[in-house]
Parts: sequence; structure tokens; C-alpha cells
Amino acid sequence: MEPRFGVGEAAAGGSRRYACAVYLLRIVRRMSIGHILLGLLETGPRHGYDLKRAFDDKFGHDRPLHYGQVYSTMARLLKAGLVEVAGVESEGGPERKRYAITDAGVTDLEQWLDRAEKPEPYLQSTLYTKVVLALLTGRSATRLLDIQRTEHMRMMLALTDRKRRSNVADQLVCEHTLFHLEADLRWLELVAVRLDKLAAELRP
Repeated sequence: MEPRFGVGEAAAGGSRRYACAVYLLRIVRRMSIGHILLGLLETGPRHGYDLKRAFDDKFGHDRPLHYGQVYSTMARLLKAGLVEVAGVESEGGPERKRYAITDAGVTDLEQWLDRAEKPEPYLQSTLYTKVVLALLTGRSATRLLDIQRTEHMRMMLALTDRKRRSNVADQLVCEHTLFHLEADLRWLELVAVRLDKLAAELRP
């Protein structure tokens, strides 16, 4: 399927190669651990160990979550009223708290998922996280992609207008950013095409 985006068609071949390279290199993770844990809890109550295991399986890749991060994040979410303790179990060993998301937590998660990310380097990891959480929690990943596509196009139009009124030095700066944004858009299109396959892989 050919991408629907028409920005920078003159350099389409090079842009496609660039898009692939950028996607592979942008693995620096900038994501909200708290929102990820909220998304995992919306699928059902979990212990801290279960949250870590689910996080590592879905988002950890080459950098698994430390147990200390799980419990410090859960402490903040508890204090903010976004999660609650649904029970405590021991089963012959140390006590384990079972966490559940609250209505306030669901609202906070929805607001985060619906908020477009500022187009910038290393954005794909955050977008990928949002897509997976949307699929896991039964929300529309297509809507999420549309929101982000609109935000990218808005910035690209602004940069294109700026480039027309700039000197050569500023034009090169604008073009550098535009190439990055076009790579993001091609990635968004790729995700849209593969949503059904991704959803199938995420099913238990």
C-alpha cells in the first residue's frame, strides 16, 4: 500500500530509506511509565510482579523495568488516587498488594492517549506505546493515529511556509526537520496498515 502523504515527493526514494533508518535508530525510550502501568491495570487488577512482567513483555524490549520503578510509580499513582489496592495476598510468602485502576485513573489514561505528542526526535517509541495500550484497552488506535497525523501535518505546513520565507541556512534547518517528520508520517501509515496484525499478536 502506498503512503497517502505527498510531502517531499521529489525525494521519495531517499526519504523511504531515511524513514527506515530513523525508525531503527530511534530506540531511545521516552514514555510515561505511570500511564503504561495504568493501561495494563485497565485490562485487570495485577500485582507488582505481574505489572513488571507485562511491561517487559509488551514494552521492555532491551531495557526491562526495574522492580523499584514499578513500586515507586505505584506509590505515586496511589497517592494521586489513580489506582487503589484491591487486596493483599501472602500465599505463605511475603505479602503482595493487588492493584486496580480507579475511575480517575481511567480518565487520566484517556486524556494521555488522546493528547497528540509534540513531533520531535525519538517520538516513535512513545507513539508505539500509545498504539499498543489503545489496542490492549479496547480503544481506537486508528483515532490515535489520526490525531497524531493531524499534528504532524500542522507542523509540516508551518515549516514549509517558513522555508519559503527563509534564507538558505534556515531552509536547510527546516528541511532537516521536515525529513524527520516525513519519516514519522510514513511510520504512522505503516502502523495503520498493520494494526490488525498487531492486535492479533497482542491477544492473550
